[in-house]
Amino acid sequence: MKKHQIINIQSGFTFIELIIAVSIVGILAIFAYPNYLKSTQKSQRTAAKTALLDLASREAIYYSTNNSYTATMTTLGYANNYPASSPTSYVVPNATTPYYTLTVVLDANDPGYTATATPTGTQAKDQCGSYTINYLGIKTPANTTSLICW
Repeated sequence: MKKHQIINIQSGFTFIELIIAVSIVGILAIFAYPNYLKSTQKSQRTAAKTALLDLASREAIYYSTNNSYTATMTTLGYANNYPASSPTSYVVPNATTPYYTLTVVLDANDPGYTATATPTGTQAKDQCGSYTINYLGIKTPANTTSLICW
């Protein structure tokens, strides 16, 4: 008769292996999360820029038929969702929360306007600040340090 040898097989992780794996994931998260925030802020800036260009297009269409610009957002075809009941502001819609508010100010001495996208909510922490466009199509960031942002 042959003797059978019993093999003892262990499965699973030791506590030390688990701590090492969790530490590695934590270190990776420390570096990944700031990049994730920068990426989401950049995508929201793109949405704000697109909304400003849309507003400028609507103002041009309005001007072509009325020979003047307007600061009332509903006149330009926007939904009535302005903050604090201001007809010259419009919250850029988003799937969850708004990140920018569009504001139109008519120029007092000129037949033009200036539209501004101002960051709100969590986007307000973005170092790039607001962005403007006027009736001549001149686009400018709020400060010169944010030129690389927009």
